Amino acid sequence: MLNLDQQILKQIKKANNILITFKKTWNGDAIASSLAFYLLLKKMDKNATIAAECFDESTSYNFLPSFDLIQNSLNNLRKFIVSVDITNTQVRQIKYKIKNDKLNFIISPKGGFFSSDDVKTHSGEFKYNLIITIDTPDLEALGAIYDNDTEFFYQVPLINIDHHPNNESYGQINLIELTAVSSAEILFNLFTNISRDLIDEDIATCLLAGIISKTRSFKTQNVTPQALSASSQLVAIGGRRQEIVNRLYRSRSINILKLWGRILARLKSEMNNKLIWSVLAETDFQKTNTDKNDLNDVIDELMINIPDAKIIVLIYETTRKKNKESEILIYSTKTVNSLNLVKEYKPGGTKQLAKIKIKQGINNSEKEIIEKIKLELNKLSI
Repeated sequence: MLNLDQQILKQIKKANNILITFKKTWNGDAIASSLAFYLLLKKMDKNATIAAECFDESTSYNFLPSFDLIQNSLNNLRKFIVSVDITNTQVRQIKYKIKNDKLNFIISPKGGFFSSDDVKTHSGEFKYNLIITIDTPDLEALGAIYDNDTEFFYQVPLINIDHHPNNESYGQINLIELTAVSSAEILFNLFTNISRDLIDEDIATCLLAGIISKTRSFKTQNVTPQALSASSQLVAIGGRRQEIVNRLYRSRSINILKLWGRILARLKSEMNNKLIWSVLAETDFQKTNTDKNDLNDVIDELMINIPDAKIIVLIYETTRKKNKESEILIYSTKTVNSLNLVKEYKPGGTKQLAKIKIKQGINNSEKEIIEKIKLELNKLSI
């Protein structure tokens, strides 16, 4: 009987066109691991594509090889085929015209005529014959990539690779290792078993970036000897550790640091630090010459430095048609579904990171949303 690594390699060898995708709330491990797998497949002479909806713009990892090849949607996933029975007469000419939002095919027979019974339509095969999801707990977390083509995910073989305990094991093959600190660590072991010679400097750099991202450069409590061993081997192969650290942790602009300072200065907590939040006015972005995309990493920093936190909320002010409006990010740990905390506000995002809008200023929004979240958390008895 084949083990999981052998099953995965068998599926890869059988596939001609492979899709790699990950959750729409991008993180460093998901991005870097997906890029590493993409590069490996290319070295195996496979046609591969990376596609992931982007919930919030993420450019921190744009230094990684092939980052600019990540697509945000799936195009031409399946062809629509119109078939004409030519048993009784041959085709002399085919034209088409678009009229009143309709595509009309004009088929001229050589002799005789065609009837409606001669015409059939059907959907062709999917463009991809293998899907690989990485660091994604469930299919819904893929966002529009899944929502727009749900049939695709149930008809095409799917390999699911993750290290989180809340993963729903939705693949035909599920490589889920709870003792790994990152999906990148799992991939390093998988690639080594497939062929260590395939891991070049670019692949090693991507995998190392995934591990460094997940451990905040080996500062988190979940660092294991296995993760350190994998990292040292990746550095030996040529993984560019200094570049990764410089780009992720030593390249903050003074403007971003000023913005973070404003967040920290207004940081509040309740429920024994289980609930943490802060607010930003529109003028905070203006005075620091930043925008909401610069908030991406501050949540991670707060989670590391406040280990008791279960929920982190950032409330920031925007202007819509001369009216003040608040956008709110709600980040939760694996034990809490952030979407359920604010479901009456029709949130977007995933269970771990929800986003809502409230048509009022930050002061009223803060009071309303914090009271709502406290109420929901009390129901959960966390």
